Formats: sequence, C-alpha cells, structure tokens
Amino acid sequence: MAYRMNMPPKEARASQKLFGTDGVRGKANVYPMTAEVAMQLGRALAFLIRNGPHRHRVIVGKDTRLSGYMLEQALASGLTSMGVDVELVGPLPTPGISNITTSMRADAGAVISASHNPYEDNGIKFFWRDGFKLPDETEGKIEELVSSGSIDSIRPTATKIGRAFRMEDARGRYIVFLKATFPRELTLEGMTIVVDCANGAAYKTAPAVLEELGAKVIALGVSPDGKNINHKCGALYPENLAKTVVKHGAHLGIALDGDADRLIVVDEKGKVVDGDAIMAICTGELVARKQLKKKMLVSTVMSNIGLERAVARWGVKVARTRVGDRYVVDEMRRNGYNLGGEQSGHLIFLDHTTTGDGTLAALQLLAVMCRAGKPLSELASIFEPVPQTLVNVVVKQKKELGELPTVMKVIKSVEQRLGNTGRVLVRFSGTEPKARVLIEGEDAARNQAYAKEIADALSKALSV
Repeated sequence: MAYRMNMPPKEARASQKLFGTDGVRGKANVYPMTAEVAMQLGRALAFLIRNGPHRHRVIVGKDTRLSGYMLEQALASGLTSMGVDVELVGPLPTPGISNITTSMRADAGAVISASHNPYEDNGIKFFWRDGFKLPDETEGKIEELVSSGSIDSIRPTATKIGRAFRMEDARGRYIVFLKATFPRELTLEGMTIVVDCANGAAYKTAPAVLEELGAKVIALGVSPDGKNINHKCGALYPENLAKTVVKHGAHLGIALDGDADRLIVVDEKGKVVDGDAIMAICTGELVARKQLKKKMLVSTVMSNIGLERAVARWGVKVARTRVGDRYVVDEMRRNGYNLGGEQSGHLIFLDHTTTGDGTLAALQLLAVMCRAGKPLSELASIFEPVPQTLVNVVVKQKKELGELPTVMKVIKSVEQRLGNTGRVLVRFSGTEPKARVLIEGEDAARNQAYAKEIADALSKALSV
C-alpha cells in the first residue's frame, strides 16, 4: 500500500512557520513558545475577531504546566491591548475551553497546552466562536499578521482597552455539560472506575463527573505540581493504571492525557484498549440505535486495518484522513458524519461536542457497557488488530520524501515485499522533530525488521 505524509504543500508550509498540526508548540520560553510570540498571537487573534461595535471576548484556559502562568498573562496582554476582553478560566481540559467558548457566546477560545508532551514544552491553540479549531487558512492569516507587523500601530486607548477577568465557575459549567451527555436513564452505581488524569487539566473534572454519576472512583495523576504532567502517567503510560485496575478489581480504567482531549482505557483484566477498539465498540452501539449517520466512520491513516474489518459487519465504511483530530473533524463536518477519531484516543462524538474529549468519550463507552451489561473485555473482542510496528525517528530537518531518493528506494522495496498483505506509512510529526514509520502486516517480527530498515534510512538522510 502506498505511503503517505502528514506535511502540507511547500507553499502552505512557507506561510505557516508557527502553526503545526495542532496550534503552535515548542519548548517553553524558546521561540516560538515565548511570551513575546504569545502576545503577538493574542493581538493577531483579536484583530481577526473584531467584527462589530460590541465588546469582544475570548476565553483563555490552560493545563497544569509551570510555563502556563507566563504564557497566559502574555496572551491576555496581547488580546486586551487590542481592545478585547479576556475570561481566564485556569486549568481546564481543551474540550472544556471549546464548550465554554460556545456556551458563553464568546468570539474565540484559546488553550495553552502541549497536550501529551513533557512539561518543558507548551503550546497555544485556538477555537473559533462555534467551538471548532481554526482552519488552516485562518491560522495562515494569524501567521501573516504576526510576521508582517501590519497591526503594530493599532493601539486602542482609554476605555477601549480590553479587560481581563477570572471566571470562577468554569469547571462547574463543564462538569454539568459532561454529565448531560450521559443517558439520564443510566447510572454508574455499582461500578468501580480507576481514572488517571496525567496530573493534567482534568485532575478535578474527570473524577468529579464519574463520582457524581454514581461510580466509586480511584483517582491517579491528580496532584499536579507544574512539572509532573504526563510523567509516566496518563494515556501515554497506562501501565500503572492497568496494575491498579487489577489490584482493586475495577470494572475499567480510564487514562487521559495532559489536556484531556484523548482517551485510552484498560479493561477489567488490565489489557489496554486503544482508540480504534473504542471506535469499533461505539460504532456498533450507534448502528444498533440507528444513530450512526450515513453508516460512515472517520479515522486517520494511522488506524489499524482491523477497524475497517470490525465495522464492516454492520455495513459501515471508514473514511481516512491525514493525522490530526482537526482533519477528522473537518471530514465529519464536510460530509455530515457524527463519529470519528484516532487510534491515539482522540474521539469525536459530533452529536455532543466539536472536538476530541477524553472524558466525554469515556462516558459514551460506559453507556455502552451499562446497556449491554457486559465487561469491556468482551465488548472489545469485536476488534482484532492486525500487527503494527511504529518507530519514531528523531530528525534534525523535515523534507518531502520525494526529495530523499535513498529513503524512497527502501520504502518501495518494503512495499513490494509486503505486497497486498500490509501497508507502509511514513510521515513527519506535526508537533515534534520526529519522523514516524508505521508498518502493518500479519507477521510482527517482519514488521519490526521492515520498520528498522526505513528508520535507518531516514536517520542517515536527515541527520544533518
């Protein structure tokens, strides 16, 4: 199967030096994640949303990273310097900011977070007034405004300068919203659930939601100190979660990442259940309830071929997009689909929300379990993944694969040897200086060998 890359065309990349696949991201206090750039981004966003005589307002939230204080104040300064008011909500999951933005009828929302990255990193991503992430074109306009200096002279004075407020009840508003997505006729009473919040933005919201719906909750990763976000915990490190589930005889474990927009779960036996399996389970439920629009599921090129095989039993087809939950959402909106996601755990239930929401996705999965009266291990058995090997290669530069003849030669050789029994996917990360090599095929050992071949070729070609 032919390889694909997760890089925009050269002309698009030239105008987007700041934005990656999920906002601006990098090491905190090093360009582009500096206070100066954050202020410029705030000014550019403020310029774009000014569309009438009313007082404009932006919701600003963050995760629990130490650098969030610095960037929060800088971003707010940029917004207020352009005459826009700011509502600071403090630590709140990324999807919570999206929800508050729409419910408060704000003009835009901003999240200061580097998601699953270590605490040294940080990022800024924006939501439009409708709760959806900004399209590439709008990010391009912000990039142009920041780089051109064309709005530097716009300086409101006196009462036209914006104000910043602290929103005290944002967490409660979001908790109420989440609970409303769980069927009223169901309850979590009698269930024991372990939840790992990754010492991140959901450290208070996720346990509260589950407890208020009746579950006995064992909470992990709920003691953030600014440095321990994602550190050997959460969606990227479910090992401790699995041990805790087995130890306490829990019904399942829920793992979120730093900004709680993705979900990985662990069944009652301690086995990890990824985004592909969760999508398969929820697809079956929506089909049974005649609620899956157009019998289509949206996933990315990273999803296992086993997902397509699993949902085919219900006559459901899978539409694939480039990597990034924003592209999944774009495909869903463009064609009127209502379920999509990524293997990594970004799951979008468009009937309820506009972006990936780990806690909301967990509630939808729990609803399936409650209705079926079956353990998660049994529900997940409908999904049988084809062996995959994913290798990450640290690179010093990113180029089009077509410009790397030695790498292309190895890729084509591997594709020929795999034939129709597997596929090769090589792409560059949009958030880290890495190339990702995915091999999918029936023989796990062979997959590993093929992935190493391509990874070695990439290392040699992009090491300088």
